[in-house]
Amino acid sequence: MHNGTLLAAIDLGSNSFRLEIGRYDSGHIERVEYLKETVRQGNGLDENKNLNPAAMQRGWDCLARFAERLHGFGKQQVRAVATQTLREAVNRDVFLDKARAILGFAIEVVSGQEEARLIYQGVSRLLPQSDEKRLVVDIGGRSTEMILGQGYEARRMESYRLGSVAWSTRYFPKCQCSASGFKTAEIAAKAVIDEALATFPTNEWSVAYGSSGTVGAVADILGANGWPGGVVTRSGLDWLLERMIKVGNLDALRLEGLKDDRRAVLGGGLAVLRAIFDLFSIQQMLPAEGALRQGALYDLIDRETDDTDVRERTVRWLAERFSVDAEQARRVSTVSTALFAQIAADSAANGRYSQKLAWAARLHEIGTHISHERSYHHGAYILDNVDAPGFSFPELHRMSQLVLGQRGKLRKMETSLDDELFAKQLLSLRLAVLLCHARQMPEHSAVQLAYKNGAFRISTAEGWARRFPQSAWLLGEEVLAWQKTPWRLTLDLR
Repeated sequence: MHNGTLLAAIDLGSNSFRLEIGRYDSGHIERVEYLKETVRQGNGLDENKNLNPAAMQRGWDCLARFAERLHGFGKQQVRAVATQTLREAVNRDVFLDKARAILGFAIEVVSGQEEARLIYQGVSRLLPQSDEKRLVVDIGGRSTEMILGQGYEARRMESYRLGSVAWSTRYFPKCQCSASGFKTAEIAAKAVIDEALATFPTNEWSVAYGSSGTVGAVADILGANGWPGGVVTRSGLDWLLERMIKVGNLDALRLEGLKDDRRAVLGGGLAVLRAIFDLFSIQQMLPAEGALRQGALYDLIDRETDDTDVRERTVRWLAERFSVDAEQARRVSTVSTALFAQIAADSAANGRYSQKLAWAARLHEIGTHISHERSYHHGAYILDNVDAPGFSFPELHRMSQLVLGQRGKLRKMETSLDDELFAKQLLSLRLAVLLCHARQMPEHSAVQLAYKNGAFRISTAEGWARRFPQSAWLLGEEVLAWQKTPWRLTLDLR
């Protein structure tokens, strides 16, 4: 990546949408601009987990303003990440389809584990280099992430379904707050996160950091009211609780440092924060400057090379975990990407699709760890459900569908085959699996794949079919398999 390159990250949170723009400079990112809008999408989920029209419209309006600022950015310069509200929303695709069109860039709905990883990456990059063992806590609108890490490495990550918006809506309706309400909210929070004590035991970290959101807001309030700056203490939380209970209604709360956009969710956020302090016997927590959006920016840098791309490390980890035959995986990956290159246009977008095809090819046999019978079904299930750092849900699902469709009838792929690029990826993978059936590197350079106007054509060099009769027969069967799809496949064997 060249110095001076502009990068942008968008965090579609449950309470706020945020846009961070930075300039790359020798491995570091210098802030150029930061925009934040309180959207409160988390408040827009009904009892059936559907986003209401008003919440969707607030999100679209905000993204339209962000899109104007991002005019001229390339697709590889922007990463947009959606979190808990859109993980939960049943009708998220309704929002996302229009949101992507408005923004002009992909929007990834990431898992809680991936959100936690990005948060830690953002926090660690903006902290001084240190060997200290850190507990990082991020109380968001509808989820709370906890990470145990050291240096730039996140070692344990979890996401819990509680947050400032969810707890404020449930336990502090109409901004009413009372001693009994706080007690109930804190007990409920402890019930959700008490299992975290086993994952993040207090003897395995020495410093607690709070990322963005609630911790930052509480630190600002305490610092503006005479408490030590840059730290949240247990006594400070007690003082703030007393002030809130005394007022009784957050709309009437007047405190230096309290921003209006934080007022409605302060009760729920404080209850969750106090529960964490109690469970982990925390005496003080340091607010961290870094957050998810900075983590997403640094992830864009890391994706430049295989050595630093966390997705590459994840693929290697999955292959090892599920005892994949590394040589066969390499063969199928090499052949499938070579075939895909023959039918894919020369563009950055197709380069990214080639990379995802290569990853799917390297993992195409992970299902055999469960059973050789219907192994591609097992493999697809694993990819759809595994915690895979670096990958978004749509990326994993596309790879799962490639693994599912690698062999057998194509009726199960009916919906996915409406996508031309997916059809090209799938055919390339199926042909690679077919040509590597003997678990040896085939003479794939003698097989040519062409595409024009919805029709694929396979042709071979002179004498190839005579030298490889089994492969030639399998190619004939593949032609039959594609007859009941929207795509035509013909064969010219020589």
